[in-house]
Amino acid sequence: MPPDMSEPLPRLLVVVPAFNEGEGLRALQARLLPVLDGLDGLRGGILYVDDGSRDDTWDVMCALAAEEPRVEVLKLSRNFGKELALTAGLDHAEADAVVVIDADLQDPPELIPEFVAHWRQGFDVVYGTRLQRDGETWLKKLTAAGFYRVMDRLSHTPVPRDTGDFRLLSRRALDALRGLRERHRFMKGLFAWVGFRQCSVPYRRDPRHAGQSKFNYWKLWNFALEGITSFSTAPLRVATYIGVLTAALAFAYGLVIVAKTLLWGEPVAGYPSLMTVILFLGGIQLIALGMIGEYLGRLYDESKQRPLYLVDTWQPSHDA
Repeated sequence: MPPDMSEPLPRLLVVVPAFNEGEGLRALQARLLPVLDGLDGLRGGILYVDDGSRDDTWDVMCALAAEEPRVEVLKLSRNFGKELALTAGLDHAEADAVVVIDADLQDPPELIPEFVAHWRQGFDVVYGTRLQRDGETWLKKLTAAGFYRVMDRLSHTPVPRDTGDFRLLSRRALDALRGLRERHRFMKGLFAWVGFRQCSVPYRRDPRHAGQSKFNYWKLWNFALEGITSFSTAPLRVATYIGVLTAALAFAYGLVIVAKTLLWGEPVAGYPSLMTVILFLGGIQLIALGMIGEYLGRLYDESKQRPLYLVDTWQPSHDA
């Protein structure tokens, strides 16, 4: 039988979370549209998510949507952070497959056809692995490499190294991801947690097209804590081991002091050594309490059951 031409083609939607990226969105769309036009047997679309930007990002998004019927836009009520903006985009994505890409053009849209080819071969998650990171300082490259390797050692869920959010998700992978509603979201870990068939596409990451990165080192540090505490209890276990080891050393040292006093007596206890021991034990205790507090704070946030995000404006495309 000839194919039923009345049935719509499968839809591929590109989700672009953005915060203060008004300078580069037009250049991004100029590169995305030819790529989508070149995909045989697919209807392509773009979903922009404005994460409470303070520049003209939303105005640019609306202008792009007015120019191109395949573009839809979503505006959050405030800045919720990239992970939740990405979650909002995935929640509103109605498509057979979704591609996630940043708005800064560091990840090449021209790689999408290769993602689609792997998806058609049966893979549910196709992610880009960075072979080289152009336009970034040596410190950022070093800390990023260190973070992924620490995560690889600590997490029970294998998180691919040197891999960001740039990836394709099949419909069933997207549906599985939507079922994960935790508040503290480390998306790279969640992408890996859902499982299914996954494969990697290596590529070279370009410098930013416009603007500056919204992640300073303080935000990156907090992001690293988020990832480690979301997918590993190893810090708590390390705190337990350090506590046991410290207690054993303190007990042994106490026996030495008692034996020394009984055998030779003790003139006057030294103030420096006393303060050193007190400060050392106090520091260990505070570190352990801090680790426990990180996990307890996450339990507190989860218990409040607030929505992950709030939508200000939602404008679907005419092609959805």
